[in-house]
Amino acid sequence: SILIDLLAGDMKKSFKRALRETTPVICGYTFLGLAYGIMMAENGFKWYHSFLISGFLYTGAFQFILINFLTAGTAYVTVALTALLMNSRQTFYSLTFLKDFKSMGRRKLYMIHSMTDETYAVNCSIRYLPEKERHDVMLFVAIISQFTWVAASVAGTLLGVLIPFEMEGIDFCMTALFMIIAVDQWEKTRDHLPALSGAGIGLVCLFIFGSSRFMLPALVIISLVLVIYNGREGREKHPAAGESEAAS
Repeated sequence: SILIDLLAGDMKKSFKRALRETTPVICGYTFLGLAYGIMMAENGFKWYHSFLISGFLYTGAFQFILINFLTAGTAYVTVALTALLMNSRQTFYSLTFLKDFKSMGRRKLYMIHSMTDETYAVNCSIRYLPEKERHDVMLFVAIISQFTWVAASVAGTLLGVLIPFEMEGIDFCMTALFMIIAVDQWEKTRDHLPALSGAGIGLVCLFIFGSSRFMLPALVIISLVLVIYNGREGREKHPAAGESEAAS
C-alpha cells in the first residue's frame, strides 16, 4: 500500500491493473520459488546464491537444472548450451513485442531480460489497452513477477534447513499456472485457431522429436504458422490499404 501511495495518478492505476493481472503468476512463482530455494539449501547453497541466480539469471525451469550442473561440476560450455536451448523460446516471445519494447525507451533492456512464459502470457492478454497504459502495465507485470520469484527463492533457501520433509511434486504448480493462463486467454478471445494450431503442432513435434527435443522445432513451426496466419488476417481486415498502396 505504501508503494501504491507513492505512485502518481496513471501509474497507480497501471500498478493496480498489473497486480490484478499477475495474481496467478504471483501464486505460481511463490510456490515454485520456495521449492527452488529449498532445493538450493538441500544442495548446500546459501540465500545469496539464490538471490543472485534468480535476479540475474532468472530462467525459471533452467534454474532447477542448474542446481545439478553446479553440484556435479559440469563444464561451462555444457551449461551455456543447455541454457541457450532451454530458453530459446524467449526469442520467439520477444518477436511479438518488438514494437512495444522499441518504444519503451530505457525500459527496453529490462523488459527483454524479464520476459518469461508467464509475463508473456499476461502481456498478450492486455494488448488491447492504449499504448501508454499498456507499456506501464507491462513494466509493473515484469517487476512484480521478478520480485515475487526472487523473494520466494531467497525465502525458500532460508527455510530449507528448517523443513524436515521433502517437497517433491511442488513444481507441478508451474503446470497448473500454465493451465490457468491458457484457460483465461481462451475465454477472452473468439479466435481459437492459433491455440488449437499450437497444441496440435506441439503434439506432433513431441511424437516426432521426443520430450527432450520437441520444444525448439515446435516453436519455430508455430511461429511461422502464426506469422502467415496474422499476415493473411491483416490483409483480410484491411484490403483497402493494400489496394491503395498498389495503386500508388
